[in-house]
Amino acid sequence: MLWRRYPAWALPALISLFIVLVTWPATIDTVASHVETTQLLSRADPPRKDDGFTDAVQWDNYTIFIHGQRTFIHSGEFHTFRLPVPDLWLDIFQKFVAADASELIHVALSVGATNPAPGVLDFDDWRALKPMYDAAKLAGILIVLRPGPYINAETTAGGIAHWATSKVAGELRTNVSDWNAAYEPYIDGIIKETVPHQVSAGGPVFDNEYTQNPLPRAEYFANLEKQYRDGGIVVPLTYNDPGEGRNFINGTGAVDIYGLDAYPQAFDCSNPTQWRPVVTNYHEYHITNNPGQPWYMPEFQGGAFDPWGGPGYEACEVLTGADFQDVFYKHNWAANVKLISYYMVYGGTSWAGFPFPGVYTSYDYGSAIHETRRLSAKYDELKRQGLFLRSSPEFRKTDWIGNSTVGIPGFSLSNSAAFVTLLKNPDTGAGFFIARQTDSTATSRLSFNITVPTSQGALKLPQTTSGIVLSGRQSKVILTDYTFGAHGSVLYSTASVFFAGTIGGRDVLFLFGDADQSHEAALTLTGSGAHVRSSTVQVSPAARGPTTVTVLAGTAGLVTVWDSDTQLVLFADTVTAATFWAPPIRAATHQSVPGFESFWQFGTNETVLVGGPYLVRNASLTAGGRTLALRGDLNASVPLTVVAPSGVRSVTWNGERVEGLRATTDARGRGGVFTGHLQARAAVKGVRAPTLSGWRFADSLPEVKAGFDDAAWVVADHTATNVSQKPLFGDGRVLYGCDYGFCENDVLWRGHFDGTGSEQSVNLTVNGGSSFAASVWINDRFISTVYNGAEQINALFAFPEGAVKVGQDNVVTVLQDNMGNDEDDNEKSARGIPGFALNGGSFTTWKVQGKVGGYLDYPDKVRGVMNEGGLLGEREGWHLPGFDTASASFSARELSAGLPGGQAGVGFFVTTFELDLPSGTDPSFRFVFDGGAGHSGQAYRALLFVNGWKFGKRVADVGPQASFPVPVGIVDPNGKNTVAVALWALNNTAVAPSLELVIDSVLDGGVGRVATNNPGWAPRS
Repeated sequence: MLWRRYPAWALPALISLFIVLVTWPATIDTVASHVETTQLLSRADPPRKDDGFTDAVQWDNYTIFIHGQRTFIHSGEFHTFRLPVPDLWLDIFQKFVAADASELIHVALSVGATNPAPGVLDFDDWRALKPMYDAAKLAGILIVLRPGPYINAETTAGGIAHWATSKVAGELRTNVSDWNAAYEPYIDGIIKETVPHQVSAGGPVFDNEYTQNPLPRAEYFANLEKQYRDGGIVVPLTYNDPGEGRNFINGTGAVDIYGLDAYPQAFDCSNPTQWRPVVTNYHEYHITNNPGQPWYMPEFQGGAFDPWGGPGYEACEVLTGADFQDVFYKHNWAANVKLISYYMVYGGTSWAGFPFPGVYTSYDYGSAIHETRRLSAKYDELKRQGLFLRSSPEFRKTDWIGNSTVGIPGFSLSNSAAFVTLLKNPDTGAGFFIARQTDSTATSRLSFNITVPTSQGALKLPQTTSGIVLSGRQSKVILTDYTFGAHGSVLYSTASVFFAGTIGGRDVLFLFGDADQSHEAALTLTGSGAHVRSSTVQVSPAARGPTTVTVLAGTAGLVTVWDSDTQLVLFADTVTAATFWAPPIRAATHQSVPGFESFWQFGTNETVLVGGPYLVRNASLTAGGRTLALRGDLNASVPLTVVAPSGVRSVTWNGERVEGLRATTDARGRGGVFTGHLQARAAVKGVRAPTLSGWRFADSLPEVKAGFDDAAWVVADHTATNVSQKPLFGDGRVLYGCDYGFCENDVLWRGHFDGTGSEQSVNLTVNGGSSFAASVWINDRFISTVYNGAEQINALFAFPEGAVKVGQDNVVTVLQDNMGNDEDDNEKSARGIPGFALNGGSFTTWKVQGKVGGYLDYPDKVRGVMNEGGLLGEREGWHLPGFDTASASFSARELSAGLPGGQAGVGFFVTTFELDLPSGTDPSFRFVFDGGAGHSGQAYRALLFVNGWKFGKRVADVGPQASFPVPVGIVDPNGKNTVAVALWALNNTAVAPSLELVIDSVLDGGVGRVATNNPGWAPRS
């Protein structure tokens, strides 16, 4: 994910145990769509290959096969650790399925969370795998698991356990004994949790972004492969190679199916409308390097990360918006890519100590599904593409014929500003002409005509309008000899296909296109019925051959083009099409794979079309097929359109009957198409957020007060370290937090010396990762804070006059925040004090304190090793629900008042609020500092805790993040909630932060009951 922005870190790769985890083994034949049954499967495919361990997953040069079914993998990335509420994983999975991500999702895990200490494996709570597999089965989605040990993913140390960056002497991610000993128990744990849930059973991904050279790296991959095989993982191995490095195609550690990692738009969200051109050699690269395998992109750009001080994820969403998806994703199709996963489709939150230094708390990534779990315009485009892929089995097997540069037999193009590639199904002859602008960055409107070969000879398209239009950054798939449903056929179409299939015995074709463009299709209409009567949609039957349908510019909304007893043809503008859903209907047959009844293609091919709701989660037929039961979400009251089997007589929404439902009369009252209205509940609209007030305050930095006793702290007296950067200067003592068990979040250092009066200053080099800060005191006198965006800062801290106590013990106190470890080559990051020199004296003792217990004995096992740091309030548990702020150390003080006296230091502010939201809802919460000003100019940092979970790090004078989404499940929607803010004032300048709770929206629906798991306060030793 980072290599293009930081080329020095580009040592990258991803090995995967490819494909797919679900829940049970299966060995019988599966359900195929009508086209595959009647046409594709009757023709000879190239010889299939497998890995010799299972035939449940096979492949040829076109695609993979899962249980005998040729499958286009259309997937996306999601990290469960970035949404630590297991009940919400089903929500994400259902949204993936609703966008038809081929019922497959890539999931990465954090080794650091699951393996927090040597010999400790924690698969409890949000680190558990079984709830994820169970939710996947319920949603009808397969999983590609990416457990590491290295995942990159803008995570601290790239996901590697922090303790390993300190304890392992050898080079990480190479074939050395202590690294092998460090990661192998974790991999054994992953295998144990995963083997029962394989599709055959199986398939995780296990390292990310690496090179095959030098040899110890390849040997490490080979060791990982052997460990998975020996443990019972049987699916093929794949690999993720950034920068077309040709790694692991052959040689030591080579995998079964090679894959490419690509971020062609890079990560400059500051200029979101400035595009880079598409990469034009993808097809050539594939056929040159691995032509006998399907073309796989396990990691393709789905958004972009944003650094500290960046423009914010709204800009990243523009950079990689729906137009980017339209052009770049279809460009991949044109290269004959048949397996692809987008990074990310849901980004989530890099809470607590999870991020690496280059990113802040939000990991929204400009994704199709926002951090708040709300859907974006990018999600709409993903759904339009996904349903086309699901609807088009002929597209799963295509030969690359040519393009407008090298030539296409029988093809001509009127305008060289357009670029067209032809893919053709060798069995059916279906043609897919994928068009974009030759200059893929162009924003001008382009019109062109093409002459294409078809089963009825060469045709110039379009025939009834002036041209095919590309509105700037746009791509289209122009079809020829395309099959839909059981018997439907399209000679050609310049309109796009949203859905094609069979519903209740009728062949259904749903076309769409932009409302300001004209579109044309020629198709064979069958049955007895009625066609549209419209001034903007013209149906022109031919005496012989197909009927031409012309859609003129200005056509908006849903239009029923043809409605007969055997066919239904619909057209909608692009925006309206995205309001429709095609949920699978559980309809098991003797061919269904046991346990896969809810999975499209492997368990069912029954579906309906539903237009209007914000989200349709699932659908089923009840009452003997007479009632269609829909479940989903509403963000407003909306008209409802349903295309269902003709036997359906009623519809329910979230268990309630839809009143006023009526069958359309366009086709003489035949039924099967219904309209109605869905009413959002009034109680949902009236939800308001409470004001955060009544704050209680206590000082959280007693370490700089006279008389503080650090006798219980850890003595920092190591003289050797495995961290990559060795101490720069000092007396040989190593002052790296992780060497003493304190590997994340805030760490405090106290250097003692006997005062003689000659001590004038201290020279310190402090390393906390990019954008860190460090404040320094001599005894109880504040000196200064350093922060300039660098990962390491050297500074001279001069002692104020009279600050040194002659003849007594004096202490230099350093408070630093740890922004996380770097990725790739520098996972062993030197977080701490690499250099120290007391000018005019020498230190006698150094002491260090991070979170209570360090990584060996931290008390909060639910929230985990990443959650807490070394501030007193964290060590005492002041951030936890149930802590009594009536103690003597706390007093009433509003957060906006800042710290007493406007002095540098750290204070803890705590308050509570109550919520009582209506049941059957899905709320979206944000905690917003300073009215949402990303860069407020105030010199403070703040940690935000919600019910004990550290869900925000605010850096007010750097930004950009001021708004911190926190999911339901962390927030209790029907109970008392605790909010705590650790406020770090960086200078002797008053700061006045504000914080408000915002409820962005409350959807009527949701995934169901979401449990909270927010353990409360208990005394700590």
